Amino acid sequence: MESNPALVFDADDTLWHNMNLFVDTHERYAKLLDPFFPDAAALEEHLNETERKNIEHFGYGVKGFTLSMIETAVEVTGGQVSGAAIKEIIQLGREMLDAPVELLPGVEKTIQTLTQTYILGVITKGDLLNQEAKVARSGLAEYFDFVEVVSEKNPETYARTLARHDLVAEEIIMVGNSLKSDVMPILELGGRVVHIPYPVTWIHEHAVLPEALEQSDQFESISDMGELMALIENWNS
Repeated sequence: MESNPALVFDADDTLWHNMNLFVDTHERYAKLLDPFFPDAAALEEHLNETERKNIEHFGYGVKGFTLSMIETAVEVTGGQVSGAAIKEIIQLGREMLDAPVELLPGVEKTIQTLTQTYILGVITKGDLLNQEAKVARSGLAEYFDFVEVVSEKNPETYARTLARHDLVAEEIIMVGNSLKSDVMPILELGGRVVHIPYPVTWIHEHAVLPEALEQSDQFESISDMGELMALIENWNS
């Protein structure tokens, strides 16, 4: 009799809300810089490009985002942005780091049920301290057999990370919101994936799933975590 597959979850925008904080901060940032640079669309475009450039240096997460906001503010204003405004930008980042963790619908009940039968893990990318703090504040930490914070999500990183826990992609079900980071790398490795789209996708996570992968019996998409149990039971039957 085959053993149950391990279930591996993404964290941000899969287990709890995250992008809503960034959307709110983008809006507050534009208002803050309006006296210095009133073109909100151009500001957004410049910030996105600065983030893209800085990922290789600062990685993913709020701290890198805050540094990108500061760099963008200096560049678009020709250095005229005030010290007081820079201080407020830093405060925006601090508030994001301190924000409460709000679980997505159905997450807590589903995780509590799954942990009775399955090995559960988290593989998420971002700032180590921030991600560890969110896991702790979420109230879910006790249900996971492992939590891994990685700098990037690609097939090589997944394979290496899973191997540390004596797992391979073919033996897991990955659950996540990002086609680019959660779905495509695991499908490439031969694993199964459950995609739970989040209403907002970060611009740097935009991806199009090839039709062949979308039609694969290794891939399913559901609307929320409450549908996960039924899908897994169907896969296992």
